[in-house]
Amino acid sequence: MARLPAGIRFLVSFSRDQWYKAFIFILTFLLYASFHLSRKPISIVKGVLHRYCAAVNDDEVRFDGQSQKASDSPPHRLPDNETDCGWAPFGQDNYQQLLGALDYSFLCAYAVGMYLSGIIGERLPIRYYLTFGMLASGAFTALFGLGYFYDIHSFGFYVVTQVVNGLVQTTGWPSVVTCLGNWFGKGRRGLIMGVWNSHTSVGNILGSLIAGYWASTCWGLSFIVPGAIVAAMGIVCFLFLVEHPKDVACSSTPVAHSRSCENGVHRFRLQKQASPAQDPEVQCLLLADGKRSAHQSHVVILPGNGGSGMAAISFVGALKIPGVIEFSLCLLFAKLVSYTFLFWLPLYITNVDHLDVKKAGELSTLFDVGGIFGGILAGVISDRLEKRASTCGLMLPFQPRTLYVFSAVSRMGLEATVAMLLLSGALVSGPYALITTAVSADLGTHKSLKGNAHALATVTAIIDGTGSVGAALGPLLAGLLSPSGWTNVFYMLMFADACALLFLIRLIHKELSCPGSATTGDQVLFKEH
Repeated sequence: MARLPAGIRFLVSFSRDQWYKAFIFILTFLLYASFHLSRKPISIVKGVLHRYCAAVNDDEVRFDGQSQKASDSPPHRLPDNETDCGWAPFGQDNYQQLLGALDYSFLCAYAVGMYLSGIIGERLPIRYYLTFGMLASGAFTALFGLGYFYDIHSFGFYVVTQVVNGLVQTTGWPSVVTCLGNWFGKGRRGLIMGVWNSHTSVGNILGSLIAGYWASTCWGLSFIVPGAIVAAMGIVCFLFLVEHPKDVACSSTPVAHSRSCENGVHRFRLQKQASPAQDPEVQCLLLADGKRSAHQSHVVILPGNGGSGMAAISFVGALKIPGVIEFSLCLLFAKLVSYTFLFWLPLYITNVDHLDVKKAGELSTLFDVGGIFGGILAGVISDRLEKRASTCGLMLPFQPRTLYVFSAVSRMGLEATVAMLLLSGALVSGPYALITTAVSADLGTHKSLKGNAHALATVTAIIDGTGSVGAALGPLLAGLLSPSGWTNVFYMLMFADACALLFLIRLIHKELSCPGSATTGDQVLFKEH
C-alpha cells in the first residue's frame, strides 16, 4: 500500500473534536468581524458629510485664476444633494456636535440594549438569535446609505437608523463569546481569545478600506456594501453555527474519567483529583473574601448537558460574581478610549495631516493593526502570569503617556503618525480585548455558578454593556471638545485611562498579595495518548 501524502497525514492527525473547534473558532471570528466592518463606515464618511468651506473656496479661487482656456471649461458644480460644506444637515457650523450625536445615538442604544441582550440571549437558541441580529443589522446599515441615493437630509432619519442598528447589534457579542466559551475550556484561554479577538481589528480594517473606496465618490455604497456583507454572514450563521459541542457529540474539555471514543476522538487519563485551587484567579482574584482555602480536595461535577438544565442566572446574581463590577467599570473607561479612536481617528488625521478621506481611512487602519498585536500580547502575558487584572495594570499606565506623545508627534509628519498609531493601537486594545474576552469567559464560568452554562451570556453582556456606556460617552465628548482643539480630546482620553487603572487597583492588590501565582493543591490534568 502506498504511503499517504504528507498533506493527508497532516489532516488526519487532528481529531474530530479539533476540527470542529477550529471551524467554530474561524466562523465566530468572521461573524463578529462583519459586525465591526459595518460600524466603521460612519467614521470614514464623516470627512465627506462635512467638507471645509475654506477648502472649497480656495479651489474656486484657483479655478478663476486659470488661463482663458481653463475658464472656458464648465465650472465645478456640486451635486444637487450636497452643499458647499458637505451633506446637509452636516454642512453647518455645528457639524461636530451633529456627527457626535450620530455616534452617541448608536452607542447609547448599544449600551442599553446590551444589558437586555444577554438576558434574552441565554433564553433563546444562539443560532437563531445571532442570525436575526445580523440580518437586521445588515438592513439598517444599508438603510443609512440609502439616504444618499434617496436624497434624505433629515437628521432624525439618520439618528433613528443608528439607534435601531445599535440595538440589533447587541445580539452579536454575548452570542459569539458564549459559543466560543462552550467550545474552549480555560487552558490557554488568554492566548486563544487574544488571537480570536483580533476580529475587532480585522473588521475595522476591512470596514475602513471598503468605506474609503466609495467615500469620495458615492458614500452611500460605503454603508450598503458592509450591510450586505453582514446580512450574508447572517445566512452563513444560520446554516453552519453549532452552539454547543454536545450538539455534534463533541467535548469542549476532557472528561474526568478514562474512556476512549471512536472516529479519532482522544483518549484521556485521569492523573489527579480536581481542586478549586486549579485556577489561581479562583483563589486570589475571584473569591469574595479574598482568602485562600487550604488544600480542599473535591471534584466539581458539571452536568452532562453542560448545565442546560439549570435556570438562567438573574441580572443581580451575575453582579454578585466577584470581579464582575470592577472589570465592568474598568472596561467603561478603556472602551471610551478605544471607541473615541474608532469613530474620530480618520477625521483627526484628515484635519492634522491634511489628507483626503480615502487616505485618512487607510492610515487609520494602522491603529487596528497595532490592536491585533496588543490583544494577543495581553493574552499571552495573562496566561503566563495567570493574572488578568495585573496584565491590564501593566499596560494601562503606558496609555496616557503614549496618547500625550501621539497628540504632539502626529503633527510632525506622516512617518511619526504611523509609528504612534501602531503603538497606541497595541496599548489601547490590549486591556480592552483581554477584559471583553478571557476575563468575561472566566467570570462567566466562575466556580460559584456550579456549572451553570447559562450565566456566560449574562456576565458577558453586563461587562460589555457597561463598557459600551463609555463607548457612547467617548465619541460624544470628542464631538463636544474638538471644536476647542484636539488637545482637549487627548486630555480627556488620558483621564479615562487613569480611571480605568483606578478601578483595578483592588483586584491587582489581591493578585499580587496571593502567595504565589502557580496553582497549588491537587488538580485534574489530562494527557493525550
